[in-house]
Amino acid sequence: MSANKQRFVEDLKPGDEAADIFVLSAARLNQSKNGPYWLLEFKDATGSIPGKIWSPQSRNYQDLAPGAMVWVRGRVVSWRDRPDLTVDELRVLDEAAQQSLDMALFLPASKRNPDDMLRELTDLARSTLTHVPWRKLILTLLTDPGIAPALRVAPAAKSLHHAYAGGLLEHTLSVARLCLRIADHYPELDRQALFAGAVCHDLGKLRELSAGPAVDYTTPGRLIGHIGLFTDMLGDFVRQAGLEDELALHLEHMVLSHHGSYEFGAPRLPATAEALALHYADMLDAKLKQVEDALAGVEEGSWSDYNVSLERFLYRAPASPSSAPANPPPALRAPDASPAPRGRAGKSGRPEEKGLSLFNLSG
Repeated sequence: MSANKQRFVEDLKPGDEAADIFVLSAARLNQSKNGPYWLLEFKDATGSIPGKIWSPQSRNYQDLAPGAMVWVRGRVVSWRDRPDLTVDELRVLDEAAQQSLDMALFLPASKRNPDDMLRELTDLARSTLTHVPWRKLILTLLTDPGIAPALRVAPAAKSLHHAYAGGLLEHTLSVARLCLRIADHYPELDRQALFAGAVCHDLGKLRELSAGPAVDYTTPGRLIGHIGLFTDMLGDFVRQAGLEDELALHLEHMVLSHHGSYEFGAPRLPATAEALALHYADMLDAKLKQVEDALAGVEEGSWSDYNVSLERFLYRAPASPSSAPANPPPALRAPDASPAPRGRAGKSGRPEEKGLSLFNLSG
Protein backbone atom coordinates (compact mmCIF):
# COMPACT_ATOMS: atom_id res chain seq x y z
CA MET A 1 0.00 0.00 0.00
CA SER A 2 1.60 3.26 -1.14
CA ALA A 3 1.08 6.58 0.64
CA ASN A 4 1.49 8.40 -2.69
CA LYS A 5 -1.72 8.93 -4.65
CA GLN A 6 -1.45 7.90 -8.30
CA ARG A 7 -5.00 7.53 -9.67
CA PHE A 8 -7.74 10.12 -9.33
CA VAL A 9 -11.51 9.76 -9.56
CA GLU A 10 -11.68 11.71 -12.83
CA ASP A 11 -9.37 9.12 -14.42
CA LEU A 12 -11.41 6.03 -13.46
CA LYS A 13 -13.34 4.45 -16.32
CA PRO A 14 -15.31 1.19 -16.55
CA GLY A 15 -12.89 -1.68 -17.02
CA ASP A 16 -10.11 -0.06 -14.96
CA GLU A 17 -8.46 -1.62 -11.94
CA ALA A 18 -8.14 0.75 -8.98
CA ALA A 19 -5.70 0.49 -6.08
CA ASP A 20 -5.34 3.85 -4.38
CA ILE A 21 -6.24 6.12 -1.45
CA PHE A 22 -9.54 8.01 -1.26
CA VAL A 23 -11.72 9.78 1.28
CA LEU A 24 -14.65 7.63 2.30
CA SER A 25 -17.32 10.31 1.98
CA ALA A 26 -20.39 8.11 2.53
CA ALA A 27 -21.01 4.65 3.96
CA ARG A 28 -24.29 2.85 4.54
CA LEU A 29 -24.97 -0.82 5.21
CA ASN A 30 -27.91 -2.03 3.11
CA GLN A 31 -29.68 -5.37 2.76
CA SER A 32 -30.30 -7.27 -0.46
CA LYS A 33 -31.74 -10.72 -1.14
CA ASN A 34 -28.18 -12.04 -1.27
CA GLY A 35 -27.23 -10.55 2.09
CA PRO A 36 -25.90 -7.28 3.49
CA TYR A 37 -23.79 -4.98 1.33
CA TRP A 38 -22.02 -1.66 1.84
CA LEU A 39 -23.09 1.30 -0.27
CA LEU A 40 -20.11 3.66 -0.36
CA GLU A 41 -18.83 6.85 -1.95
CA PHE A 42 -15.15 7.58 -2.53
CA LYS A 43 -13.84 11.09 -3.07
CA ASP A 44 -10.70 13.03 -3.93
CA ALA A 45 -9.92 16.52 -5.21
CA THR A 46 -11.23 15.67 -8.70
CA GLY A 47 -14.65 14.27 -7.80
CA SER A 48 -16.44 11.28 -6.35
CA ILE A 49 -17.38 7.75 -7.40
CA PRO A 50 -19.92 5.39 -5.80
CA GLY A 51 -18.81 1.94 -4.72
CA LYS A 52 -20.09 -1.30 -3.20
CA ILE A 53 -18.80 -4.15 -1.10
CA TRP A 54 -21.03 -7.14 -1.83
CA SER A 55 -21.96 -10.04 0.42
CA PRO A 56 -20.34 -12.18 1.77
CA GLN A 57 -17.23 -9.97 1.76
CA SER A 58 -19.25 -7.14 3.30
CA ARG A 59 -19.39 -9.10 6.57
CA ASN A 60 -15.65 -8.43 7.01
CA TYR A 61 -16.38 -4.74 7.60
CA GLN A 62 -18.35 -4.13 10.75
CA ASP A 63 -17.99 -0.36 10.95
CA LEU A 64 -17.16 2.04 8.12
CA ALA A 65 -17.50 5.74 8.94
CA PRO A 66 -17.64 8.70 6.55
CA GLY A 67 -14.56 10.88 6.80
CA ALA A 68 -12.07 8.01 7.00
CA MET A 69 -9.09 7.89 4.67
CA VAL A 70 -9.05 4.46 3.02
CA TRP A 71 -6.90 2.44 0.65
CA VAL A 72 -9.10 0.64 -1.84
CA ARG A 73 -8.50 -2.08 -4.38
CA GLY A 74 -11.27 -2.93 -6.81
CA ARG A 75 -12.73 -2.92 -10.30
CA VAL A 76 -14.53 -0.06 -12.02
CA VAL A 77 -17.80 -1.22 -13.58
CA SER A 78 -20.65 0.58 -15.29
CA TRP A 79 -23.79 0.91 -13.19
CA ARG A 80 -26.72 2.81 -14.69
CA ASP A 81 -24.37 4.29 -17.29
CA ARG A 82 -22.00 5.67 -14.65
CA PRO A 83 -18.67 4.40 -13.23
CA ASP A 84 -19.06 2.40 -10.03
CA LEU A 85 -16.30 0.80 -7.94
CA THR A 86 -16.72 -2.83 -6.89
CA VAL A 87 -14.44 -3.16 -3.87
CA ASP A 88 -12.29 -6.27 -3.42
CA GLU A 89 -10.23 -4.95 -0.51
CA LEU A 90 -10.45 -1.90 1.75
CA ARG A 91 -8.19 -0.72 4.58
CA VAL A 92 -8.68 2.29 6.85
CA LEU A 93 -5.47 4.29 7.19
CA ASP A 94 -4.11 4.85 10.68
CA GLU A 95 -3.34 8.33 11.99
CA ALA A 96 0.36 8.17 11.11
CA ALA A 97 -0.41 7.24 7.49
CA GLN A 98 -2.99 10.03 7.22
CA GLN A 99 -0.54 12.65 8.47
CA SER A 100 1.87 11.74 5.67
CA LEU A 101 -0.70 12.61 2.99
CA ASP A 102 -1.08 15.86 1.10
CA MET A 103 -4.74 16.62 1.84
CA ALA A 104 -4.92 18.98 -1.14
CA LEU A 105 -5.03 15.81 -3.27
CA PHE A 106 -8.22 14.67 -1.55
CA LEU A 107 -10.25 17.79 -0.81
CA PRO A 108 -11.74 19.85 -3.66
CA ALA A 109 -11.06 23.54 -3.06
CA SER A 110 -11.95 26.91 -4.52
CA LYS A 111 -9.78 28.04 -7.39
CA ARG A 112 -9.40 31.37 -5.59
CA ASN A 113 -7.05 31.99 -2.68
CA PRO A 114 -9.14 32.21 0.53
CA ASP A 115 -7.01 35.01 1.97
CA ASP A 116 -7.58 37.06 -1.19
CA MET A 117 -11.34 36.46 -1.03
CA LEU A 118 -11.58 37.37 2.65
CA ARG A 119 -9.51 40.51 2.06
CA GLU A 120 -11.78 41.52 -0.84
CA LEU A 121 -14.92 40.96 1.26
CA THR A 122 -13.43 42.98 4.14
CA ASP A 123 -12.44 45.82 1.79
CA LEU A 124 -15.98 45.89 0.38
CA ALA A 125 -17.35 46.12 3.91
CA ARG A 126 -15.10 49.07 4.73
CA SER A 127 -16.04 50.94 1.55
CA THR A 128 -19.78 50.13 1.67
CA LEU A 129 -20.71 50.40 5.34
CA THR A 130 -20.62 54.08 6.27
CA HIS A 131 -22.88 53.63 9.32
CA VAL A 132 -20.47 52.86 12.17
CA PRO A 133 -22.55 50.09 13.88
CA TRP A 134 -23.02 48.28 10.54
CA ARG A 135 -19.31 48.50 9.86
CA LYS A 136 -18.36 47.36 13.35
CA LEU A 137 -20.78 44.40 13.19
CA ILE A 138 -19.61 43.04 9.84
CA LEU A 139 -15.89 43.63 10.41
CA THR A 140 -16.15 41.97 13.83
CA LEU A 141 -17.82 38.94 12.24
CA LEU A 142 -15.21 38.70 9.47
CA THR A 143 -12.29 38.92 11.90
CA ASP A 144 -13.72 36.87 14.77
CA PRO A 145 -11.29 34.03 15.72
CA GLY A 146 -14.18 31.58 15.78
CA ILE A 147 -15.43 32.59 12.32
CA ALA A 148 -12.60 33.81 10.06
CA PRO A 149 -10.41 30.64 10.12
CA ALA A 150 -13.45 28.41 9.56
CA LEU A 151 -14.76 30.64 6.75
CA ARG A 152 -11.49 30.18 4.83
CA VAL A 153 -12.04 26.41 4.49
CA ALA A 154 -15.81 25.88 4.85
CA PRO A 155 -17.95 24.50 2.01
CA ALA A 156 -21.21 26.23 1.08
CA ALA A 157 -23.14 22.95 0.73
CA LYS A 158 -22.76 19.21 1.01
CA SER A 159 -23.22 18.60 -2.71
CA LEU A 160 -25.37 21.10 -4.63
CA HIS A 161 -23.17 24.16 -5.13
CA HIS A 162 -19.76 25.44 -3.95
CA ALA A 163 -19.35 22.10 -2.17
CA TYR A 164 -15.61 22.40 -1.58
CA ALA A 165 -13.11 24.02 0.78
CA GLY A 166 -13.49 27.79 0.55
CA GLY A 167 -16.84 27.42 -1.21
CA LEU A 168 -18.79 29.29 1.47
CA LEU A 169 -16.44 32.27 1.28
CA GLU A 170 -16.53 32.23 -2.54
CA HIS A 171 -20.35 32.13 -2.51
CA THR A 172 -20.63 34.84 0.16
CA LEU A 173 -18.33 37.18 -1.74
CA SER A 174 -20.20 36.57 -4.99
CA VAL A 175 -23.61 37.23 -3.40
CA ALA A 176 -22.27 40.38 -1.73
CA ARG A 177 -20.98 41.71 -5.05
CA LEU A 178 -24.26 40.84 -6.78
CA CYS A 179 -26.19 42.69 -4.09
CA LEU A 180 -24.08 45.79 -4.60
CA ARG A 181 -24.79 45.62 -8.36
CA ILE A 182 -28.51 45.32 -7.62
CA ALA A 183 -28.31 48.31 -5.27
CA ASP A 184 -26.61 50.29 -8.05
CA HIS A 185 -29.56 49.56 -10.33
CA TYR A 186 -32.20 50.13 -7.62
CA PRO A 187 -30.83 53.05 -5.56
CA GLU A 188 -33.95 53.10 -3.38
CA LEU A 189 -32.67 49.94 -1.67
CA ASP A 190 -30.84 50.20 1.66
CA ARG A 191 -27.40 49.38 0.27
CA GLN A 192 -25.77 48.89 3.66
CA ALA A 193 -28.46 46.59 5.04
CA LEU A 194 -28.48 44.53 1.84
CA PHE A 195 -24.70 44.12 1.92
CA ALA A 196 -24.81 43.11 5.59
CA GLY A 197 -27.49 40.53 4.79
CA ALA A 198 -25.35 39.12 1.99
CA VAL A 199 -22.36 38.68 4.29
CA CYS A 200 -24.45 37.09 7.05
CA HIS A 201 -26.99 34.98 5.18
CA ASP A 202 -25.07 31.67 5.19
CA LEU A 203 -22.64 32.09 8.11
CA GLY A 204 -24.67 29.54 10.07
CA LYS A 205 -23.27 26.90 7.72
CA LEU A 206 -20.03 27.13 9.68
CA ARG A 207 -21.89 25.18 12.37
CA GLU A 208 -24.28 23.29 10.09
CA LEU A 209 -21.64 21.47 8.01
CA SER A 210 -18.38 19.77 8.86
CA ALA A 211 -15.42 21.06 6.87
CA GLY A 212 -13.95 17.70 5.91
CA PRO A 213 -12.40 15.52 4.84
CA ALA A 214 -15.98 14.31 4.27
CA VAL A 215 -18.53 17.12 4.25
CA ASP A 216 -21.61 16.16 6.23
CA TYR A 217 -24.26 17.72 8.44
CA THR A 218 -23.43 18.17 12.11
CA THR A 219 -25.96 17.25 14.78
CA PRO A 220 -26.89 20.93 15.33
CA GLY A 221 -27.09 21.27 11.55
CA ARG A 222 -29.58 18.42 11.29
CA LEU A 223 -31.65 19.52 14.29
CA ILE A 224 -31.71 23.29 13.75
CA GLY A 225 -30.17 24.21 10.38
CA HIS A 226 -27.90 27.08 9.42
CA ILE A 227 -30.58 29.77 9.55
CA GLY A 228 -31.50 29.12 13.15
CA LEU A 229 -27.87 28.54 14.14
CA PHE A 230 -26.82 31.96 12.88
CA THR A 231 -29.73 33.95 14.30
CA ASP A 232 -28.99 32.32 17.67
CA MET A 233 -25.39 33.62 17.62
CA LEU A 234 -26.19 37.02 16.11
CA GLY A 235 -27.39 38.71 19.31
CA ASP A 236 -23.98 38.98 20.99
CA PHE A 237 -22.39 40.52 17.91
CA VAL A 238 -25.26 43.01 17.50
CA ARG A 239 -24.93 44.17 21.11
CA GLN A 240 -21.16 44.50 20.76
CA ALA A 241 -21.57 46.64 17.63
CA GLY A 242 -24.34 48.80 19.10
CA LEU A 243 -26.56 48.24 16.06
CA GLU A 244 -30.00 49.86 16.39
CA ASP A 245 -32.87 47.49 17.15
CA GLU A 246 -34.71 48.28 13.91
CA LEU A 247 -31.66 47.54 11.75
CA ALA A 248 -30.86 44.38 13.71
CA LEU A 249 -34.45 43.20 13.21
CA HIS A 250 -34.20 43.82 9.47
CA LEU A 251 -30.93 41.88 9.28
CA GLU A 252 -32.44 38.95 11.16
CA HIS A 253 -35.43 38.99 8.79
CA MET A 254 -33.17 38.90 5.73
CA VAL A 255 -31.33 35.87 7.11
CA LEU A 256 -34.57 34.12 8.10
CA SER A 257 -36.16 34.68 4.68
CA HIS A 258 -33.27 34.29 2.24
CA HIS A 259 -34.44 30.85 1.05
CA GLY A 260 -37.45 32.65 -0.38
CA SER A 261 -40.28 30.23 0.37
CA TYR A 262 -41.52 27.85 3.04
CA GLU A 263 -41.05 24.98 0.59
CA PHE A 264 -37.28 25.56 0.60
CA GLY A 265 -36.90 25.99 4.34
CA ALA A 266 -37.44 29.70 4.88
CA PRO A 267 -39.02 30.33 8.31
CA ARG A 268 -40.41 33.60 6.89
CA LEU A 269 -41.15 34.89 3.39
CA PRO A 270 -39.15 37.94 2.24
CA ALA A 271 -41.18 40.95 3.35
CA THR A 272 -38.83 43.83 2.48
CA ALA A 273 -37.32 44.86 -0.83
CA GLU A 274 -33.84 44.11 0.53
CA ALA A 275 -34.85 40.63 1.69
CA LEU A 276 -36.30 39.84 -1.73
CA ALA A 277 -33.19 41.15 -3.49
CA LEU A 278 -30.96 39.04 -1.23
CA HIS A 279 -33.03 35.92 -1.96
CA TYR A 280 -32.72 36.34 -5.73
CA ALA A 281 -28.99 37.13 -5.55
CA ASP A 282 -28.42 34.02 -3.42
CA MET A 283 -30.52 31.87 -5.75
CA LEU A 284 -28.84 33.22 -8.89
CA ASP A 285 -25.34 32.53 -7.62
CA ALA A 286 -26.21 29.03 -6.43
CA LYS A 287 -28.03 28.05 -9.63
CA LEU A 288 -25.40 29.41 -12.01
CA LYS A 289 -22.72 27.55 -10.05
CA GLN A 290 -24.71 24.35 -10.53
CA VAL A 291 -24.94 25.10 -14.26
CA GLU A 292 -21.18 25.76 -14.42
CA ASP A 293 -20.45 22.43 -12.73
CA ALA A 294 -22.92 20.55 -14.93
CA LEU A 295 -21.40 21.97 -18.13
CA ALA A 296 -17.78 21.37 -17.10
CA GLY A 297 -16.20 19.35 -19.90
CA VAL A 298 -19.22 19.76 -22.21
CA GLU A 299 -18.27 21.07 -25.66
CA GLU A 300 -20.05 23.94 -27.39
CA GLY A 301 -23.19 22.81 -29.13
CA SER A 302 -23.52 19.75 -26.84
CA TRP A 303 -25.77 18.72 -23.97
CA SER A 304 -24.91 17.73 -20.41
CA ASP A 305 -26.14 14.63 -18.65
CA TYR A 306 -29.49 14.98 -16.90
CA ASN A 307 -29.05 17.19 -13.83
CA VAL A 308 -31.17 15.88 -10.97
CA SER A 309 -31.11 19.02 -8.82
CA LEU A 310 -31.97 21.34 -11.72
CA GLU A 311 -34.35 18.74 -13.23
CA ARG A 312 -33.17 19.23 -16.80
CA PHE A 313 -30.49 18.63 -19.39
CA LEU A 314 -28.27 21.67 -20.00
CA TYR A 315 -26.95 22.95 -23.31
CA ARG A 316 -23.66 24.75 -23.84
CA ALA A 317 -24.60 27.31 -26.47
CA PRO A 318 -21.92 28.44 -28.93
CA ALA A 319 -20.24 31.64 -27.78
CA SER A 320 -20.89 34.91 -29.59
CA PRO A 321 -18.01 36.25 -31.71
CA SER A 322 -15.78 38.66 -29.83
CA SER A 323 -15.48 41.22 -32.63
CA ALA A 324 -17.44 44.43 -31.95
CA PRO A 325 -19.99 45.81 -34.47
CA ALA A 326 -18.98 48.86 -36.49
CA ASN A 327 -21.69 51.02 -34.84
CA PRO A 328 -22.43 49.58 -31.40
CA PRO A 329 -25.78 50.52 -29.84
CA PRO A 330 -25.74 52.85 -26.80
CA ALA A 331 -25.16 51.04 -23.51
CA LEU A 332 -28.17 50.18 -21.42
CA ARG A 333 -28.29 51.83 -18.02
CA ALA A 334 -30.59 52.08 -15.03
CA PRO A 335 -33.44 54.58 -15.43
CA ASP A 336 -32.39 58.05 -14.23
CA ALA A 337 -34.39 59.15 -11.23
CA SER A 338 -34.15 62.79 -12.34
CA PRO A 339 -35.96 64.39 -14.05
CA ALA A 340 -38.98 62.46 -12.82
CA PRO A 341 -41.04 60.82 -15.57
CA ARG A 342 -44.70 61.58 -15.91
CA GLY A 343 -46.97 59.25 -14.01
CA ARG A 344 -48.97 58.66 -10.88
CA ALA A 345 -46.96 59.28 -7.68
CA GLY A 346 -46.66 56.39 -5.26
CA LYS A 347 -46.33 56.45 -1.48
CA SER A 348 -42.63 57.33 -1.73
CA GLY A 349 -43.46 60.49 -3.68
CA ARG A 350 -41.85 59.07 -6.83
CA PRO A 351 -43.89 58.36 -9.97
CA GLU A 352 -44.66 54.66 -10.27
CA GLU A 353 -43.31 52.95 -13.39
CA LYS A 354 -44.66 49.62 -14.50
CA GLY A 355 -42.11 46.81 -14.53
CA LEU A 356 -39.44 48.52 -12.41
CA SER A 357 -40.45 47.23 -8.99
CA LEU A 358 -38.47 44.46 -7.29
CA PHE A 359 -41.83 42.93 -6.45
CA ASN A 360 -42.74 42.67 -10.15
CA LEU A 361 -39.74 40.78 -11.43
CA SER A 362 -41.88 38.68 -13.75
CA GLY A 363 -43.32 41.76 -15.43
